[in-house]
Amino acid sequence: MTKGFLDKAYGLNGVDDTQKLYSAWSSSYDDEVGRHGYATPARVAKALAAQIGDLGAPILDFGCGTGLSGVALKAAGLTLIDGVDINEDMVTGAREKGLYRRVSIGVPGECPARPGEYRAIAAIGVIGTGAAPAGTLDILLDALAPGGLLAFSYNDHALAEPEFTQRRDAVLDDGRAKMVFHEYGPHLPGVNLNSMVYLFEKL
Repeated sequence: MTKGFLDKAYGLNGVDDTQKLYSAWSSSYDDEVGRHGYATPARVAKALAAQIGDLGAPILDFGCGTGLSGVALKAAGLTLIDGVDINEDMVTGAREKGLYRRVSIGVPGECPARPGEYRAIAAIGVIGTGAAPAGTLDILLDALAPGGLLAFSYNDHALAEPEFTQRRDAVLDDGRAKMVFHEYGPHLPGVNLNSMVYLFEKL
């Protein structure tokens, strides 16, 4: 079975390359990752729903893409979700799903949230090689108030790159956050790719 756009996604270099690929991929993205059993959104959503306490608390789906992460968050019982993504074509798919309170076009390197605006931020399949850089972790933590939750994932490609694991460890070591959940499991089983799901609490 051909991997279509998927085999190109992890070798992207910079925002322009990323925008071009995801614009071209937007109409077939859901079908392609679905064929490979995209499992990380449901795993992240389950972990977040178990920890958040109030399922009606506002959540930001950062890097929402076509909205598959929002589908998983809703299925886990979370009800008030905003989405943001830097790619307009992907955002069109998210809006069409009709499950977000609002969806906006983001700016690379920024998070459109004030500390305390969201109880949690989810970045599902967002931070990693060919996608958002390692420093995105800091940007998202800065957008949370103390006690806020950051739910995110690193796939095997990100776990193999020191810049991502070192950034993860740094925000824990410097006392900015504590890890309340982590679990290694399937990401895209159709291509034998796994991911680590994390839940950090802002301190």
